[in-house]
Amino acid sequence: MRKAGESRGFAVMRLLTRWPEIVGPDLAQLARPGKVSYGRGFGATLTLVCSGSAAPMVQMQAPRIVERVNACYGYAAISRIKVTQTAPEGFAEAQALFQPERRPDPQVERHAASVAEGVADPELRAALEALARNVLTRSS
Repeated sequence: MRKAGESRGFAVMRLLTRWPEIVGPDLAQLARPGKVSYGRGFGATLTLVCSGSAAPMVQMQAPRIVERVNACYGYAAISRIKVTQTAPEGFAEAQALFQPERRPDPQVERHAASVAEGVADPELRAALEALARNVLTRSS
């Protein structure tokens, strides 16, 4: 993974592996790092890959992203953010999602199943369970 990351300009792999922790879970769902480019001047350009509809929101957060990414690097490595709009699955090279595997809470799963217990239609039952899971795990 280090070789692949270095070929895309990522000297610090934490940026890829801990992206949600660095920029926050809401922003991490909208965009992910695609490339770091180093120019002649001071500071590098971080290219973020996101869908077209999320691009304006990501662009508005650029100063915050620069601040947090530089905190990850430990120095002012990134000076500019470039937003690349693409399909949700991204470019062929950038398709790997670096998200930690989330295991569902067994207690939440049991409670969600009990909510939809009496429903005979399997599709409706699955939808109700998913809704219950979302409500129960929602952070307020």
